Amino acid sequence: MPGKRLTITEREEILVGVTNGESNAAIAARLGRDRTTVWRERRRNTSPSPRAYRAFPAHIRATARARRPRARKLAPGTRLRARVAADLAQGWSPQQVAGRLAAMDPRERVSHETIYRALYVQAKGCLREQVEALAAGAPRCPGRAARRPRARTPARPRFEAMVNISERPAEAADRAVPGHWEGDLVIGREGGSAIATLVERSTRFALLVPVGDRRAQTVGAALSAHIGALPAALKRTLTWDQGVEMARHREFSVATGVPVFFCDPHSPWQRGTNENTNRLVRDYFPKGATDFNSVDPAELARVQDLLNTRPRKTLGYRTPAEALNDFLVATTD
Repeated sequence: MPGKRLTITEREEILVGVTNGESNAAIAARLGRDRTTVWRERRRNTSPSPRAYRAFPAHIRATARARRPRARKLAPGTRLRARVAADLAQGWSPQQVAGRLAAMDPRERVSHETIYRALYVQAKGCLREQVEALAAGAPRCPGRAARRPRARTPARPRFEAMVNISERPAEAADRAVPGHWEGDLVIGREGGSAIATLVERSTRFALLVPVGDRRAQTVGAALSAHIGALPAALKRTLTWDQGVEMARHREFSVATGVPVFFCDPHSPWQRGTNENTNRLVRDYFPKGATDFNSVDPAELARVQDLLNTRPRKTLGYRTPAEALNDFLVATTD
């Protein structure tokens, strides 16, 4: 099967055909090429004076054109490269960077494959080195531990007056209306500390709440303070797993007006948005190495801001902060 480019032997066959007065189609059929390939070759490489096609000069000209270097989109020193590096340094994935660029400025479009190549394949002037110079640690590299299957236990109420997720309003399940939250605890080193993560299902807006310890009274009070401060339009439901930290859920609901719905045992996918957010949080606060009681509140706020200003494919590469703001503006009009 012929290669992509014409060889010197094929050009010699074209010369024979031209000398014998053959048509482009006849020459192409003998070479196993499309006739437009022969037509293009003769148009590009026929000498103007004297007007004649010669195989060897044609091959020299074609080879010289093929060697012409093409500027790389992410070449060192370019403005686009600097922007991509800055976005990657915030923890964005190459796909998020590419999607956000396309949404905000189509003139600076670059594919996520190009970014991956610049990060992991190109050795000279490696983009990865530039990203690491802007932020501590390597760019995001998705990965997770394999889940171990667990034995199923019969579903039964763990706390008094528990309401199962199956009774949650349909508008929460289809993410049609903002105000429905998922929550969980992210545990610190040796189980001695924790923070609560709250994620709004429609906009993916996240709140990182310092809780001090894992007691139900402490967690309930911290969540009540944060949820209670939200606009009324954002206080609809909260979905949680069956952790003991939510044993006093009724007091939380009385304080905030937000009912709590509980997932089935060992069913983290029922809080999938929150599970994904917890994985992102672990990029900044590694499991087994973080004492949340020693984390500065300003650092917690910084990570929360990074999560909420990261473009999401599911939001059309808007950020959670932009999606939430659009909703709040619409509700006040």
